[in-house]
Amino acid sequence: MLVKAIASSQREYFARRWRIGGRVQGVGFRPFVYRLAMAAGIAGWVRNRGGVVEVLGQGTAQQLQRFGVALLAQAPPAARPQLLSEQEILSEASHPGFQILESRAEARSAVHVPPDLFACEECLAELRDPRSRRHRYPFINCTQCGPRYTLIRSLPYDRPNTTMAHFALCPECRAEYGNPLDRRFHAQPLACPRCGPQLHWEPHVADPRPGDDSQHEALRGEAALAACLAALTRGEIVAVRGIGGYHLFCDARSDAAIATLRARKYRPAKPFALMVPWRGRDGLSAVRALAQLSGEEATALCEPSRPIVLLRRRAEAGLPEGLAPGLDELGIMLPYSPLHELLLEGFAGPLLATSGNISGEPVLTDVEEVRTRLEAVADGFLHHDRPIARPADDPVCRRIAGRMRAVRLGRGTAPLELTLSRPIALPTLAVGAYLKNTIALAWEDRCVLSAHIGELDSPRACDVFERTAADLQSLYGVRARRLVHDAHREFPNSRWAQRQGLPARAVWHHHAHASALAGEYACSTPLLCFTWDGLGLGSDGTLWGGEALLGSPGCWQHVASLRAFRLPGGEQAARAPWRSALGLCWSNALAWPAGEAGLDSLLRKAFDRGLNAPSSSAAGRLFDAAAALLGICRDASYEGEAPMRLEALARGAAAAPIELPLECDAAGVWRTDVRPLVPMLLDADRSSAQRAACFHQSLALALCQQAQAVRAAAGITCIGLCGGVFANRLLGEAASERLAAAGFDVLMPERLPANDAAISFGQIVETAATWPASQQGRA
Repeated sequence: MLVKAIASSQREYFARRWRIGGRVQGVGFRPFVYRLAMAAGIAGWVRNRGGVVEVLGQGTAQQLQRFGVALLAQAPPAARPQLLSEQEILSEASHPGFQILESRAEARSAVHVPPDLFACEECLAELRDPRSRRHRYPFINCTQCGPRYTLIRSLPYDRPNTTMAHFALCPECRAEYGNPLDRRFHAQPLACPRCGPQLHWEPHVADPRPGDDSQHEALRGEAALAACLAALTRGEIVAVRGIGGYHLFCDARSDAAIATLRARKYRPAKPFALMVPWRGRDGLSAVRALAQLSGEEATALCEPSRPIVLLRRRAEAGLPEGLAPGLDELGIMLPYSPLHELLLEGFAGPLLATSGNISGEPVLTDVEEVRTRLEAVADGFLHHDRPIARPADDPVCRRIAGRMRAVRLGRGTAPLELTLSRPIALPTLAVGAYLKNTIALAWEDRCVLSAHIGELDSPRACDVFERTAADLQSLYGVRARRLVHDAHREFPNSRWAQRQGLPARAVWHHHAHASALAGEYACSTPLLCFTWDGLGLGSDGTLWGGEALLGSPGCWQHVASLRAFRLPGGEQAARAPWRSALGLCWSNALAWPAGEAGLDSLLRKAFDRGLNAPSSSAAGRLFDAAAALLGICRDASYEGEAPMRLEALARGAAAAPIELPLECDAAGVWRTDVRPLVPMLLDADRSSAQRAACFHQSLALALCQQAQAVRAAAGITCIGLCGGVFANRLLGEAASERLAAAGFDVLMPERLPANDAAISFGQIVETAATWPASQQGRA
């Protein structure tokens, strides 16, 4: 409730100025200040100044004190204000009232870019109200909802600097935009059916004729929406342009539609997400009919970012197995835009909703590009004419060890802003990892992390990577003066960094993992960090991925690992778990008859000679081997398929762990011998589920034993678990429980993903600790 005015002409009046930073742009903060001032009887003004909101207030001492408190305490829900300064003004001309001044575009490095917001209840009520002039208008919004990050071209956040600039406001919208007491006062994406963006439907053209525009003649508005719903009802696949890019939609209950989409998109097994209608008092009745739902998961589904939440599926729901083959979880999200609300309401059931892209590439945003690249995938296209400034895929989260943890950053959660406990000497751009790529830009004590870009294995992905690097610097008004990249210098992003003509430095992959976790929690004491992932280049030149690092950013010591084994075919093992299984067996003089049957003898000969068979201690490859030995995934069609199937198989099964031998080698590194796992995994007298569960529990026990061994020598009490392997709920929870029982404090990534998406932030944290400004010219 707004503070109330104190009206007394007998009291002495004062002036005070506040500077407020944080997330105060694009969230209705200036209109909120105006209404607050009017209600409190405060004179003066409010304006944006390079990302900071300045407020000048005149009134009695008591009025100003209450007003200052309310500026933070009663801020709009989407705002995250931070008081930067507050001061008395001794000489200030009297102001007759309160007004909003024009923005000043200076000191842009202080800006905080607002995220895209879900449709608020007030706008949805208008959407459904036949008396409203925005009834069923799919682009309805106000100061508290709608797109932000994906339509801002530059800052400050004013309409001319957005993709809405060419939509001239009609008289009614202009009146709302200019009325300080209206909730659409200065709502930059403001629009209505008369003056704003429109839908248009385009059926698939089987044999397009170059230069013939008539083939793209489209239905518009309600007719376009009706055509889209009719196509979905017929079991067709539709590409729908949303806030941060296109989705591919189809009936989530149709085996035939799902199979068709998999065949057309060349995506044989990777799970698809669902968009489920808002039903019931809390909006989650339809979700509960499909999946089990904890309190934390229910809260996450309704977060402003409306993420995809990974949930245990209900077998009785009867959804097709083809949605997530071999897995017991589904990714589910609620509709977050007015267009989605209309689609879900009209379809009256769950829709499969996957990124509109070629598998593995960033989501598509451009109409012409979608026509070309999804021509063989979609049966129709629901476009709109509001330009998208930059792509933003849907964010993903999962409940692990009692907390919701990020799996992918995207719309509504990126750019993710983090505070550096150790400020960085010079503006620095970190280009991240090869897989699950993100980019981080840091200056002073601030770091902003981009949305998910993905694998840099295609020309388009590399192009989006380069555009994102330029866009982050332009948007925040910060020009990087040095670059940081992965120690693997042949990655495309590493090569790009080395071509830029700026000082560039490499950071070891697993050091970046550990530093990302230390940076997220601002750790001030040493940390023992287990960095388990698929693999990354280690400081000894081998392929790491099952390591424990002791220390803090800038001074990590390698203290524990898993016994290494060789990978026949090298990099090919990443998508061929059977190679990891063979390598695990052959490296330890063990046989795998089922895997060796029909095998080309040249592979074994090359392995015995050490040709293209690098040694690796990667836990991720060990999970691959286990899945192949159990026969549940010999070849992977997507990254992480084998471990995900292994986890699903193990869930619910009870099995005691195997105690794996642990020895300290000549270099002082504790190494766990994983060889006893192989006979267990091949033991046909035990069920596959029991063997999978034993594998998880054995590794959790081995990790805890490594931690205890290091504690005995170093006295460490705080443990970090990071790297993509700890996106595995079963392993993460089993390890956390054992560590806690042994008296350790346990940290796991929460705002950051555990996987390689956090590498760019870790590169920044490591750089802040090791690369002072005086060494800027050295690589």
